[in-house]
Amino acid sequence: MTNYLILLRHGQSQWNLENRFTGFKDVKLTEKGIDEAIKAGRLIQSSGIDLDYVFTSTQKRALHTARLALENAGNKASKIRMADGDWALTSHDDLRERDYGDLTGLNKDETREKFGDEQVHIWRRSYDTPPPGGECLKDVVENRVRPYYNKEIKPLLEDGKNVLIAAHGNSLRAMLIVLGVETPDTINDAEMPTGVPLLFTLDDMKVTDRNFLEG
Repeated sequence: MTNYLILLRHGQSQWNLENRFTGFKDVKLTEKGIDEAIKAGRLIQSSGIDLDYVFTSTQKRALHTARLALENAGNKASKIRMADGDWALTSHDDLRERDYGDLTGLNKDETREKFGDEQVHIWRRSYDTPPPGGECLKDVVENRVRPYYNKEIKPLLEDGKNVLIAAHGNSLRAMLIVLGVETPDTINDAEMPTGVPLLFTLDDMKVTDRNFLEG
């Protein structure tokens, strides 16, 4: 049995543009981010994959991205269009971005100047060292993404459904670890660009292909 999982990081947000630590702060997409989400939907349309379920975080940049992508995925999203024309999205806090704690809202370059490159690198990229008052990636994996995936998403994939997850850089990097395609030692090399769908081909729940949709 072959089916598909698509991971989609939200389009560029205002704080992405301003180079700020965003985390749990609910910020809007930029015009570029809106364009990225629209393009993502068209790429899904071109992939030929019919979506059965869509999951998002509860943050508006991810929700807006999901809705724009679905609007532009054409008939590939028709299964999840409700009678009133809205989309049957499942949103949950467990798919939110990593909580950056005391760093939230700070400019990344200014934070490096204040605390030093090495310390900020540890806070950003260490698997198990959180920033002050925030979460490390391990927290996101074990406390949120893995339990939610196992309970809500994995059973659908096991049933052969095609699933889209529209979320955030760190919650999707956590998903890569949960899927077993990255480890705590390799995850730093795994980038999730804004607005570019990452397609996984699953054969009997084994990942047999992984590639970004481009065009």
